[in-house]
Amino acid sequence: MFELSPTEWTAIQLSLRVATVATLVATPLGIAVAWLLARRDFWGKSIADAAIHLPLVLPPVVTGYLLLLTLGRRGLVGSWLADHLGIVFAFRWTGAALACGIMAFPLLVRPIRLSIEAVDRRLEQAAGTLGAAPWQVFLTVTLPLALPGVLAGMVLGFAKAIGEFGATITFVSNIPGETQTISSAIYSLIQTPDGDTAALRLVVVSVLIAMAALVASEWFARRALQRMHGN
Repeated sequence: MFELSPTEWTAIQLSLRVATVATLVATPLGIAVAWLLARRDFWGKSIADAAIHLPLVLPPVVTGYLLLLTLGRRGLVGSWLADHLGIVFAFRWTGAALACGIMAFPLLVRPIRLSIEAVDRRLEQAAGTLGAAPWQVFLTVTLPLALPGVLAGMVLGFAKAIGEFGATITFVSNIPGETQTISSAIYSLIQTPDGDTAALRLVVVSVLIAMAALVASEWFARRALQRMHGN
């Protein structure tokens, strides 16, 4: 009952790899976007903010289909990448990481933006008056103070990437050992006779990973609030 099969272990390991890569790649871009939304006013800011959060409200299958049209082997960008650089995302685990990163991006950006907005601008201004360049102010003042929010965003993004299903199965299909994550493995198991027990094991693993991520995110959020209030 509680012994995982090699196929199940492969799905779990692939999910962890996909979620980790998606989170690590999305985090630098998420920090940059969060800083831009928190510290700069520009034309079209509301539209940019809406576009960033669009994956949260669109059906995941729609996001996956748009990725297939754009980055598929015959897509607008995907065909050029494949022909000139040899880079293929569709039906590869890297494509699953890309889809998970896009779906998790709004959850990554939101807490980072709130954390940056909570940083006292007087501290940044004081660093600037002491001769620090803008990038030095960001690296030595803004980012360290916003770090709990960054970590919370990373954890939430990781949890979202672990549970992503619709976008990944549409963009990279459900190939065992290559693109079959925990979610797609559960979907396959409940479609097969006598697969309920194995599906239940993966459900338990998925719940445990998600709970651990949410508890960690809550802890980081509390740390951010304590830092904000000087405790």
